[in-house]
Amino acid sequence: MSFLSRAAPFAACLTWAAFAPMAEARPVSYPGGWTIMQTNNGDFSSLHAHYSPTASDSIGFYAERNWAEDVQFTGLQYNRLLKRWNGPSSQANTYFKLGVGQADPFGSESPELSGFAAFAADWETRRWFTSYEAKATDYAGNKSVRHSGRVGVAPYIGDYGDLHTWLMLQVDNHPESNEPVTATPLVRFFKGVQMVELGYTLETEELLANWIIRF
Repeated sequence: MSFLSRAAPFAACLTWAAFAPMAEARPVSYPGGWTIMQTNNGDFSSLHAHYSPTASDSIGFYAERNWAEDVQFTGLQYNRLLKRWNGPSSQANTYFKLGVGQADPFGSESPELSGFAAFAADWETRRWFTSYEAKATDYAGNKSVRHSGRVGVAPYIGDYGDLHTWLMLQVDNHPESNEPVTATPLVRFFKGVQMVELGYTLETEELLANWIIRF
């Protein structure tokens, strides 16, 4: 094994540690890392548990119970880091996500082979954060596209190991929904390997609660 191949995982861990105080919520972890991501809002609840064999890929289980589309999806999700830019005090990333599995509509209809594809991008410093995701789904023949964007600011700059706080605004566009555009103010708490988000969607009067842990 060459020196470069031995050093690559170590370098990836150093990069992850250097940017850990930022708003860590990415779909790819460090090589050998596991991540559990749980999402709850007025439209759906989901669970994604994935393993990262490399610093650019992750694969794992994904389940979603979608009340907006009256369906439950269960399958596998693959995530790919397309590009990462590391600046002196900032980082930007683009990702591709692909899910394949079975969608089981609420009621008497039979389950069908279904899936989704998504593109995501983010840019952040230790003070500022912005992200965007476009996700297209085909759940049992019910096709949908959702856009989601966020902006955020850290009211204080903490050190590694401190409790980090972010104040964010999330805007979603779901044309098929009764409320096509919604705004969700939220607060993000991040410490060590865990992250929690709590928010409230103004138009639908629904709570948002997300949780992530890496190990």
